[in-house]
Amino acid sequence: MVTPDVEIVEREKQYLLQNYGRYPLALKRGKGVWLYDYNGKRYLDLLSGIGVNALGHAHPRVNRVIREQINLLVHCSNLYFHEYQGRLAEKLAGISGLQRSFFCNSGTEAMEGAVKMIHSHGNGAGGGKFEIVALENSFHGRSTGALAITGQAKYRADFEPLMPGARFVPANDMAALEAAVSDSTAGIVLEGIQGEGGIHPMYGDFLRKARALADRHNALLVFDAIQCGIGRTGKWFSHELPAPDVKPDVMVTAKPLSCGLPLGVVMCNERAAASIRPGMHGSTFGGNALACRVALEFIEIMENGLLDQVARVGAFFKAGLEELKSKHSFIKEVRGHGLMLGIELDRPGKEYVTKGMEQGILFNATHDTVLRFLPPYILTESDAGRALRVLRKILK
Repeated sequence: MVTPDVEIVEREKQYLLQNYGRYPLALKRGKGVWLYDYNGKRYLDLLSGIGVNALGHAHPRVNRVIREQINLLVHCSNLYFHEYQGRLAEKLAGISGLQRSFFCNSGTEAMEGAVKMIHSHGNGAGGGKFEIVALENSFHGRSTGALAITGQAKYRADFEPLMPGARFVPANDMAALEAAVSDSTAGIVLEGIQGEGGIHPMYGDFLRKARALADRHNALLVFDAIQCGIGRTGKWFSHELPAPDVKPDVMVTAKPLSCGLPLGVVMCNERAAASIRPGMHGSTFGGNALACRVALEFIEIMENGLLDQVARVGAFFKAGLEELKSKHSFIKEVRGHGLMLGIELDRPGKEYVTKGMEQGILFNATHDTVLRFLPPYILTESDAGRALRVLRKILK
């Protein structure tokens, strides 16, 4: 008899585009920080759908809001108003300091919106202003515009030629950044912490230099907070840790914002907002009533102490990872903040991901050699301690 998990895997192999390198695990349900497979085995979720399930699984307040809202209104198109988009935009303005929001479905779409803002801004400033300076080792999404400013050749190679005008500089290299930015630069794009690139945080002075160069050359400064934003680091946005005095012109985020429902957002100041006029951009599904209402509930939960918990538990977890580093010479570095943490190894990390899965914890390897941890924000010290005990076992 074919078991449900085997049937699921075989059907997907037969009918789905084979673009994912999936692990041999079929999941049936989740509760809190735990996921369960079809055999009833449970797994401590240290990846949260790659940073998406910020409140874990089946959170009672999120479930209640979804049940209520699907009986009222899910989608009505952006031809009309509903009560939650404006309220959510107001909340985001309060926590980001950026006055305007545009809602879409994903981080990639948000980045596409930011790229259009950059180009429109550059066109408005005169001919020849179209270059975008981004960082080596960065990752900004899977669409062709986002790929063009992604500083990893392995993601771009199969789809070239891509959008022209991208220039790449090493992260935290202020001299290289200054050399790359000119009056031809329309935008500077960077992640506060590089996620797919291996959990590399930006330094405060580097962010300040980017702000100064954008001002000097009339370029838009764009922060990609898709993975490192909305509470992931124990602050609303990762740049607040090293440089709370720096404000971008545009900031994009998505992953945790609606707790698993598709929702991305472009936040911007009035200067950047002026680059998009009626009819220049839009989204069919973006900002629907259901996703926006869930996002409002999520932000309220974060404001009621969960942001502090992320910082506290993240510090506990990181200290435990540092202790592991002290005992294993093949661990080169522990990086990150809050619940966005990575262990860089001197060898490929996939074997340890598989061993962790066998022992009941889920995480992944990014940039080949970095074990990445993006657990739900509801993770406790007890949960982190359990994870550290398993890691101690599999690294040994």
